[in-house]
Amino acid sequence: MADHGPVSLPRLFLDVPPPAPAAENLAVPLGAEAARHLKALRLKPGAALELVLADQVWTADLAELDRGQAVARLVAPLREDREPPVALVACLPIPAQLSLFDEWLPPLVELGVTLIQPVVYARSEFDAAKTAARMERWARLIQSACEQSHRSRRPELRAPIPFAGLPAWEAPQKWVAYELATGEANPAFRREALAFTSGPEGGITEAEFAALAAAGWAPVSLGRSILRAVTAPVALLGAVQFELGRP
Repeated sequence: MADHGPVSLPRLFLDVPPPAPAAENLAVPLGAEAARHLKALRLKPGAALELVLADQVWTADLAELDRGQAVARLVAPLREDREPPVALVACLPIPAQLSLFDEWLPPLVELGVTLIQPVVYARSEFDAAKTAARMERWARLIQSACEQSHRSRRPELRAPIPFAGLPAWEAPQKWVAYELATGEANPAFRREALAFTSGPEGGITEAEFAALAAAGWAPVSLGRSILRAVTAPVALLGAVQFELGRP
């Protein structure tokens, strides 16, 4: 379907704080990576854009763009609220194929996840060195998805934890996507913080599920078919956003 609404301005998250407290007309250096991105968008000096400084969004004008450097000038703070009304914590399994994590991140960020906690399940085939080497790439994917979807905050990406730390996770609601029939109805969603998890390729073992269930994690069915590991967390968070959209 064609989108006939207002055209979205390019949005950039800045890692380096501005040279002074954010205020109208403040000149803000954007850095070489941002300059390359703006050049790829074929923007010219004078173009409008949006900058996220800490947790505040500003409209800005592109003042300079030349030789790998860019400077923007702040125009006005942007009053908006695109963040979910409750914390949404994705306790994602480390997959055997680490590229699956790359597939998870953009849609989960677009769907409002606020914290991403990688978890080493029994079937994760975890390699600490390989996983650590991809953390920077995952952070870039998260930022890119935030800019594309116009989030005003970046989700936190934490270092992996062993499964043993997951049952004790504290949250008002804790859901585990589980492919085997448990005889329980899906829990009703409450407008409170939610942590959710699902298994890697091969699924969650019976012992892992028993540990989660004993610790208060409610099983959630996502339909009668068996979903791929890469599908389950996105489907679950989509269902949560549907519930958040109710009046």
